[in-house]
Amino acid sequence: MLDMLQQLEATALGILVRESLYGFPVLVGLHILGLALSVGTLLWFDLRLAGLVLRDVPVTRVYRRLIPWASAGFLSMGVTGVMLFTGYAAAAYANPFFRLKLLAMALAGANALYYHFVTEPSAASWEHQAVPPASARAAGIISLALWAIVILCGRAMAYTMY
Repeated sequence: MLDMLQQLEATALGILVRESLYGFPVLVGLHILGLALSVGTLLWFDLRLAGLVLRDVPVTRVYRRLIPWASAGFLSMGVTGVMLFTGYAAAAYANPFFRLKLLAMALAGANALYYHFVTEPSAASWEHQAVPPASARAAGIISLALWAIVILCGRAMAYTMY
């Protein structure tokens, strides 16, 4: 595995990220902008699911308005995250905060899938309620917690990889 990660670091992109004057700072800046767009907009949907904000707006309307923005942010964050990884693949792989970050992202994805396939199909019966049912509230709160872990681990990586 280490050989594969070192080969990834030796690619032109990996070298650009590590050694160019602007590669790393530009990618980090775009990564943070993607994070703000994705998690920043997802936050409002999660808070609506939790019944804490926008209580008079149907859940599906909040979702339809915010998710296109969140999706664009996730795409940006994913692309820039992979690019950043190429520059420091071996160090990131060995970092426990990176592993926890990946685990939290996988669990956030599983939480979203569970919401969409199990909880959301019944939304027509509860989407106008100020406080959604426990399963929807749990999905929102779990999502908030997991994305907080992702963000905190990303910051912790910056202080523990070198």
